[in-house]
Amino acid sequence: MLIPRPRPPRLIRPVREPATVPPALTGAWAPTDRRLDHVDLLPLPEGAVGPEDVVVDDAGRVISGDEEGRLWWWPVDAPAGTRPRLLAETGGRPLGIEVDSSGAALVVCDAYRGVLRVTPDGAVHELTGTAPPVHLANNATVARDGTIYFTDSSDRFPVSHWKRDLLEHRPNGRVLAHHPDSGRTEVVADGLYFPNGIALTPDESAVMLVETSTHRLLRVELGGDVRVLADLPAYPDNLAAVGDGTYWIALPSPRVPIAERLLPHPRLRQLAALLPDAVQPQPRRYGLVALVDGDGTVLRTLHGPNGHYRMITGVRQHGDHLWLGSLTGPGVARVPLR
Repeated sequence: MLIPRPRPPRLIRPVREPATVPPALTGAWAPTDRRLDHVDLLPLPEGAVGPEDVVVDDAGRVISGDEEGRLWWWPVDAPAGTRPRLLAETGGRPLGIEVDSSGAALVVCDAYRGVLRVTPDGAVHELTGTAPPVHLANNATVARDGTIYFTDSSDRFPVSHWKRDLLEHRPNGRVLAHHPDSGRTEVVADGLYFPNGIALTPDESAVMLVETSTHRLLRVELGGDVRVLADLPAYPDNLAAVGDGTYWIALPSPRVPIAERLLPHPRLRQLAALLPDAVQPQPRRYGLVALVDGDGTVLRTLHGPNGHYRMITGVRQHGDHLWLGSLTGPGVARVPLR
């Protein structure tokens, strides 16, 4: 049963920002490796869409969600075309999915219910709820002691109206830490521009973080300092640690020139937010993920210029394969790395 969806504010409150010029995809970002146009698709059940994130658990199950609040799983070695089995129903909108520190359960960021714990039998337990301080739980990373660091992307707009937050372009988001033993949730960093993907560094002294609306890769020290590592040529979404100090970033779209040119014009952005979605600035039909190190240096990029699997919002390495999720796609995708 779906829980009620919150109503967004009708008007955005944009401020004047400098225009940016989207950089070309050249150098380390050049589309020389185009394997994302040739992925294995593992579809959701007919009519289901939106496997926003993807994770592989300790039992060898590939797990993702859909727009209707359901969690599904496939065997990690399933051939292309395999339909999934139902794991659980949250009634909300599952976004980021992680394995908890015990390896026995999942931590799910639900856009309408907050941070959830899902046990192997499919039982769903709320850890934070959607009352303050959590508004739009988006992506998480779990420390060895069980602490859950997660992004609360916007205190103004629900996930169904994420474009309005990007058009408003205000620092409406933050990073929170939830301590399961005490049930306490605290602010780690705030004043962030749609913070999205998050992953702990190997020594757990900091988190790597991306902001979608400012297309930035950040390092946030758990003591509070925030450092900009890179200005990305695309809008980033979820982020996943490989385990060796490198991180995969899902990039749903290269930067959109018209959206960047609108930044100095608050009134035009306010009007654009009132238009039907189909005539607002749109993400490009382009598949893109990038591997970076702890300093933000780009080590590898994979492209899908034809957009055969597009709006890539989730990425996870498992062995010699990369698993992909999509905010709007009909299933998860798998691509070999070699």
